[in-house]
Amino acid sequence: LAQVVAPSPPVPRPAPPPPSAAAMAKPADARKIVKKRVKKFPRFQADQFKRMNPAWRKPRGIDGRVRRRFKGSTLMPNIGYGSDKRTRFRLRSGFYKFLVRSPADLEMLLMHNEKYAVEIAHNIGAKKRKEIVERADQLRLTVTNRNGRLRAEEGE
Repeated sequence: LAQVVAPSPPVPRPAPPPPSAAAMAKPADARKIVKKRVKKFPRFQADQFKRMNPAWRKPRGIDGRVRRRFKGSTLMPNIGYGSDKRTRFRLRSGFYKFLVRSPADLEMLLMHNEKYAVEIAHNIGAKKRKEIVERADQLRLTVTNRNGRLRAEEGE
């Protein structure tokens, strides 16, 4: 007879504390974002040559089957793949991205915390990042990269 052994329970991991609902703003327009296509359009025959960049270039040859849109050949990008005008450029969270380089830039978003999410520029140091995140929390702004260049404090 085969002996049935109960599986051991999974090891519980401490979850990070979620930001309070009052602290984080929700997007005002909670419309569902529909992407007609999320895959990239590869350049025709770029998979055959290492020296060829896979970024899309329109085929211009006289006999090109991609340009002539033959069945089974690579698809070409066209205007029909465009996103809905009302949800274009939105982040997955529903906000629009707003690049910030100084704490003063946040003042522009004073009344727009339900439309824009803050992204701190890549070349901002740890000290100024901390100031920006603190001011964003006061204005109830969502910061997409709030944990960048963050070190554990010595006192904590």
